[in-house]
Amino acid sequence: MGIYLNPNNVAFRKAINSKIYVDKSMLIAYTNENLNSEHEEICVSRPRRFGKSMAANMLVAYYSRGCDSRELFKNLKIAQHPDFEEHLNKYNVIHVNMLDILNRFEPLQDMISHLQKRLIWELKQEYSDINCFDWNDLVTVMETIFAETGHSFIVIIDEWDCLFREKQNDKQAQKDYLDFLRFWLKDKSYMSLAYMTGILPIKKYGKHSALNMFDEFSMTNAEPIEEFTGFTEDEVRELCQTYDMDFDETKKWYDGYCLNQCSIYNPKSVVEAMMRRKFDNYWTKTETYESIKTYIVMNYDGLRDTIAQMIAGERKKIDTTTFTNDMVTFQIQDDVLTLLIHLGYLAYDFDTKEIFIPNYEIREQFISTVRVLGWDDVIKSIQLSDKLLDATLNGDAEKVAEIVEQVHDENTSILQYNNENSLSCILSLAYYSAKKSYVMYRELAGGKGFADLVFIPRKECRTPAFIVELKWNKSAEAAIDQIRQKKYTESLKDYSGEILLVGLSYDKDAEKKHTCVIERITK
Repeated sequence: MGIYLNPNNVAFRKAINSKIYVDKSMLIAYTNENLNSEHEEICVSRPRRFGKSMAANMLVAYYSRGCDSRELFKNLKIAQHPDFEEHLNKYNVIHVNMLDILNRFEPLQDMISHLQKRLIWELKQEYSDINCFDWNDLVTVMETIFAETGHSFIVIIDEWDCLFREKQNDKQAQKDYLDFLRFWLKDKSYMSLAYMTGILPIKKYGKHSALNMFDEFSMTNAEPIEEFTGFTEDEVRELCQTYDMDFDETKKWYDGYCLNQCSIYNPKSVVEAMMRRKFDNYWTKTETYESIKTYIVMNYDGLRDTIAQMIAGERKKIDTTTFTNDMVTFQIQDDVLTLLIHLGYLAYDFDTKEIFIPNYEIREQFISTVRVLGWDDVIKSIQLSDKLLDATLNGDAEKVAEIVEQVHDENTSILQYNNENSLSCILSLAYYSAKKSYVMYRELAGGKGFADLVFIPRKECRTPAFIVELKWNKSAEAAIDQIRQKKYTESLKDYSGEILLVGLSYDKDAEKKHTCVIERITK
């Protein structure tokens, strides 16, 4: 049992002993399926505090010959799997946290040299009776041990991409590092499994990756292991029941990462909310607004406009394939937005290829950032949103039209609009504060069509629901007529009580005026 070679199970034991532990042990079933196969190289990238290290420590505890973990796993799901006993503590495991080593050695070659020397030293301690041709070459040592004993290796690397984050502009160091990993791990008979975790996917050079043997699972496509990326909805629902916390509020704050139709919650934030019994920005406090600011200020291809639209609740289709998987090489807006997906600040829908701000916690972080950046037009609109909601609920149609017009005027340089869809984006921003107490839907199906904006009060809210229909170069009365004729109120299937029908129009030719009509009905 060493530091890097065949470590013990203490780290994973601490995770299980925590007050909140969510069983992700079935990830082991997936890695077992891929042992000694063409898919034995696995790279999992996800944001900070999303459970990467816990998963790595779990695999170490399960595979390492340096410990006996049968008791540790006996109450976990994997213990019921038919392959559980076959692979339990049967492998030489090398576990390395690259960030720990990088922080201790400079330059990169010293880091690589130290790692190889330390691994060889531990291997020699374990296999001192092996007659190796060259005890100074790591690959030769591992090949010899495997040939002589039949003991294969599992290499688990945590924070594998730290070099690309800490030394963003050192291209030569990055290339040397990738070359080292490739020579150590690729096409080696002694390898049974290589499992790497990080924030960034594997770095590309030109059209190719230096580590193209890895199967990659990231925040843009985690199938088929998406359920191990964070907490699933069922897991969060169970935690809410255990800790008597409101599930809908938890969903509003921390849900939103859409991975192959699997709804994923931020695990760090959910755990903190359950333990402290209070909803707050927990994950973003482990970061700094600089993480977003650095990339927004670049303003590639009108990035500022896109961010403002997403704060308003919009989605944007992007191409993630041009991203070169580092933090400095950006050619177009989509590259910056793809990085923000991997950092956890944006969510990505693989089926529609759309990005969006996932939840209330992250949206608040974006607002804090744009406030510091001095986006006065967006901030003023958000500040006006409280007044707009009050005016709507009070049935003050004239005030509603006045505020919407002001929001429009403030944002003409950011959110240009000349049709109903663009007007809807402005209104989403104008009604920002409503999202605190309402669930807002765009284009919600109901009756004989799709309502433009529907606001359904959250269960703790006692205010009425309301439907907003938008018309461009038509009257507000026409908008109300459409709500009635197409029976949009049928979209509120599980709601009963007062409903406000809000008709809004924008007349581009009549001095760009907005008008509003509000009616009340009861369902």
